[in-house]
Amino acid sequence: MKTLPRAFYDRDTLEVARDLLGTYLVRRLDGAELVVRITETEAYVGAVDKACHAYGGRRTARTETLYARPGTAYVYLIYGMYHCLNFVTEPEGTAAAVLLRGVEAVSGTDLMAYNRFGRGYEQLTADQRKNFLNGPGKVCKALAITRTHNGLDLTAGGELFLCAGEAPTGEIHVGKRIGIDYAEEAVDFPWRFWL
Repeated sequence: MKTLPRAFYDRDTLEVARDLLGTYLVRRLDGAELVVRITETEAYVGAVDKACHAYGGRRTARTETLYARPGTAYVYLIYGMYHCLNFVTEPEGTAAAVLLRGVEAVSGTDLMAYNRFGRGYEQLTADQRKNFLNGPGKVCKALAITRTHNGLDLTAGGELFLCAGEAPTGEIHVGKRIGIDYAEEAVDFPWRFWL
């Protein structure tokens, strides 16, 4: 699989968020290759988006990665326990990224299940299977993505990268983002995309 180039990320964040649907995220871990297909994303644009960590040009140690080159991984911790993976977009110096919200397993499913639940996929309950990879914290846990991956170059083809996939054949849904009730008017931005 060919790694997506920096030019893919160096575009309008909403376009990237939509175009990520159907692409593959590859995580190399201890000699294994875990592959998932992206099914849900959310866009965040610091200049106008009160839900973005860098809204209004805010620069802190946490948000500095948002200003990095497009194609950089921005990984942060929420609620002190869940990691979230984002893909930095737009030109360097512009705070914008796409949050990875949901995926479906392609290969390495057993290892992902062990990472999440401590047992293989076949041993999971129906509820565990249904909610296996349908949230940003769940995806990061399954793929063993942590803050140590913050700032990683996704275009280098190393331990974490994205590859082109087939264009989605079904309808692409568009709606409000999840869990940002504090973000005033940005709550209503239709910046969530899913298959």
